[in-house]
Amino acid sequence: MTQPFIHALSDVQSLEIGAGTRIWQFAVVLPDARIGRDSNICSHCLIENDVIIGDRVTIKSGVQLWDGLRVGDDVFIGPNASFANDRFPRSRKKPESFLTTIIHDGASIGAGAVILPGLQIGRKAMVAAGAVVTRSVPPNAVVVGNPAKIIGYVDTARGEDANIVRAKSDVGVSPTHVSGVTLHRLPRMVDIRGSLTVGEFDRNIPFAAKRYFMVFDVPSLETRGEHAHHECHQFLICVRGSCAVVADDGKNRQEFLLDSQDLGIHLPPMIWGIQYKYSPDAVLLVFASHYYNDSDYIRDYSQFQKITGATA
Repeated sequence: MTQPFIHALSDVQSLEIGAGTRIWQFAVVLPDARIGRDSNICSHCLIENDVIIGDRVTIKSGVQLWDGLRVGDDVFIGPNASFANDRFPRSRKKPESFLTTIIHDGASIGAGAVILPGLQIGRKAMVAAGAVVTRSVPPNAVVVGNPAKIIGYVDTARGEDANIVRAKSDVGVSPTHVSGVTLHRLPRMVDIRGSLTVGEFDRNIPFAAKRYFMVFDVPSLETRGEHAHHECHQFLICVRGSCAVVADDGKNRQEFLLDSQDLGIHLPPMIWGIQYKYSPDAVLLVFASHYYNDSDYIRDYSQFQKITGATA
């Protein structure tokens, strides 16, 4: 077993350092900190007592990890990224307990990013350099800016031109890369009196609906959905404006643009669905095959992956 490497010019007081981990010069690690295997702690880092770091983690120079931080496996933290554990700090006045911030497995945090206290950075999420994260980031999301907002999702297929996937212009059904998910171009009639589009249940729309709901007045930085269903089918049409839909079967992830009243997408059960990039005037109409039942929802992405047998 490879012993950890601890540079002679570092101050490492913890005995819980995993095999193969390297800690470089001028790093300070307090006694109760725990660091996993094969991690790399670069120079000029500080790790306080109530900090847990997983395996194969890279922490670049100039990062301070304060009490309450939990870092999963395979996480990357770029140089001078900043964390906090107290929303209302005062000099020499500590809170009874510090807020817990969790960086989940595989997440990456860019150089100079700021992570506010008490948040979670989801599995495989990417935080851009210089982003200021004021709210928790969902799994696989890519966030940028101040305040940070979602601009995309990692490993998401977007078509040949890196554009969001659109359906064919002809009436009919277009397959996608995501299991069971289909795009539907509905009939559209246009004449001097105006335009009309129509969909028939169990025909153009591949199930009989028992419920509908509409989503509107969504601020542009907000993300909706972020769940799957055990049994319920959904059919989405943006009847005004536009929004993007991400469909994920646990192995393949693809993004689609709903920008026409005659374009719909079918999300069958066991598909993780996300809606975002709403235009200011967007109205999203959703038909559902089942009445509302909270127990039919899967709201935790890691649970969804376990159910689908996904390992990615």
